Amino acid sequence: MTPARTNLLLSDIKSIVTTFVIAVTTGFFCQYLGLPAPFLLGSLFGVWCVGATVKPVQNNLGVPRWFHVPVVLGLGTLIGANFGPDTMAQMHDWAATITAMIAATILATLAGLFFLIRIRRYDFMLALLGCIPGGQAEVITISRDLVDKDYVVALFHLVRVALVFCSTPLILAIMQGQDAVAASNAALLAMPSLLDLPLGTVFLFVAVSVIALPIARLCKLPMPHLVGPLILSSTLHILGIIDIPRMSEFVIMAQLTIGGAVGARLAKVPFLELAGYLRDAMISAVIVLSTYGLTAIVLASWTSIDFMKLLLAFIPGGLYEVTLLALIFGFDIAFVAFHHTVRVMMVFFGLPFIIAKTRDQTKRPQA
Repeated sequence: MTPARTNLLLSDIKSIVTTFVIAVTTGFFCQYLGLPAPFLLGSLFGVWCVGATVKPVQNNLGVPRWFHVPVVLGLGTLIGANFGPDTMAQMHDWAATITAMIAATILATLAGLFFLIRIRRYDFMLALLGCIPGGQAEVITISRDLVDKDYVVALFHLVRVALVFCSTPLILAIMQGQDAVAASNAALLAMPSLLDLPLGTVFLFVAVSVIALPIARLCKLPMPHLVGPLILSSTLHILGIIDIPRMSEFVIMAQLTIGGAVGARLAKVPFLELAGYLRDAMISAVIVLSTYGLTAIVLASWTSIDFMKLLLAFIPGGLYEVTLLALIFGFDIAFVAFHHTVRVMMVFFGLPFIIAKTRDQTKRPQA
């Protein structure tokens, strides 16, 4: 290993240790206070606040990709483990909610575009990339080649994800009471420990997570680190070939990793410089999330489906993050994950088409 690589590795390890020390400390503090999703909210707010206020610490925060990817691979495998032999039959029953979710996605995008273009006078491409509800990592990546202010796109998506992080657990506490919060925290602690599982089960968990990535890349799946293990794990569980339980330590580590990563990114956003964009990002996020929330309220009133279950299935807070919330709160993860996968695929395949059409129109000579 070259000296440059060694220094980079040491820097990454320093960032991981600093981020996790803050995340674990604030996570346990939130758990002591009885807050919902304590390790998720605690890590996000703890890392964000400490990083934003203590400048020397800010440069040592973050979760490097080589650490984040294995966590997401494992999370995808655990999400897929919530599918079962009866899932295929259930998908027929989800047709109405999937249709409603697709309609809400179109409506939320149009509402966000109206606010950013008509009221705030944003360029169409910047507005579209900022308000489109899904494909966060991919949208931020491609925005570098499409707009000059790609950091604004990143800010919009980070604000939306952070708002979902903050609001969803609080909505659970308000609507279902502190008993529901206590029950979700108790369920998290009651999950099987890695130390209690047979080595064969742990081996299957690791094997599915590792094998899925090259298969997903070969098939050119979107978000291969999550979608790959999710599809492979769910297929094997639907067929009854494997049975992997949730693992307490890994679920907690996933919360710390994802919450800490988002908090570290938010801590590095210059507040004064981006104050105007932050305001627009907040309003845009509220418009988008309210559209999904109202759709969930209407659908819950017409059906017997629980509102929180619908909200988690609809609300675009990041596929990793929302499915993790469903895992923590004990909702039907197959239902939640399937709806979010459809939404992400819709955005992933629809966005290039919209971009191409927009470019064609801008290249046409004006009459």
